[in-house]
Amino acid sequence: MDGGEDRDATGTVRQGPAYRIIRGILRPIALGVYRPKITGTEHIPAHGPVILASNHLSFIDSVVIPLASPRPVQFLAKNDYFTGTGFRGWLSRTFFTAIGAVGVQRGAGADAQAALDAGRGILESGNAFAIYPEGTRSLDGRLYRGRTGVAWLALQTGARIVPVGLIGTQEIQPVGAKLPRIRPVTVRFGPAIDVSGHGPATSGRARRSATDEIMAGIHALTEQELAGAYNESPPQGAIAKFADRIAPRERM
Repeated sequence: MDGGEDRDATGTVRQGPAYRIIRGILRPIALGVYRPKITGTEHIPAHGPVILASNHLSFIDSVVIPLASPRPVQFLAKNDYFTGTGFRGWLSRTFFTAIGAVGVQRGAGADAQAALDAGRGILESGNAFAIYPEGTRSLDGRLYRGRTGVAWLALQTGARIVPVGLIGTQEIQPVGAKLPRIRPVTVRFGPAIDVSGHGPATSGRARRSATDEIMAGIHALTEQELAGAYNESPPQGAIAKFADRIAPRERM
């Protein structure tokens, strides 16, 4: 990947010059045009690893969070944004790299773990990392159950979690809209959460209880209706439904 992305000697992605240039230009313009209501920035530590765990309502969320944060933020994005060809491919690659995105292959199993390992590398380099515990954006505005990857990252790296509540971003760029609209938006950063007391990262119970605490922090900021389920298609077939009810698998 090119277009501003850089890597250190260990292969960890870091922000290149294009990131700093575009952030320096785009951030004051966006803040001036949209005039978002941003609160709680004092909860974000100025240095060291921190996870910004946010609800997810719109594609534009991954632009809003880096622009609202007082320090640079990186997040994961699907590889498709970085592998296109021609002018459009270059433009996509340059834009997503410049706003702090790191390309990963989305999926379950090994792909999911590889994505978490990429996030872990960002945190272990002392950077801020944004993640959506719901996994994908909510199309009905409800807050879905969190996947435990966010807790795994925090427990593995010792990073604190700052819950983030986004309100109104679905009105800026609704599903299907190609261009953003000017609409009111609120970004709330909550008090940092230390999940180390839940137990080690190897414990499924610790990951689950830590994730539930993080989601409670997000809910306190957004006051969204709780969906009480994962944001995914329900299991198909009587056997799959029964198995998921008796021994629900962990979603990372």
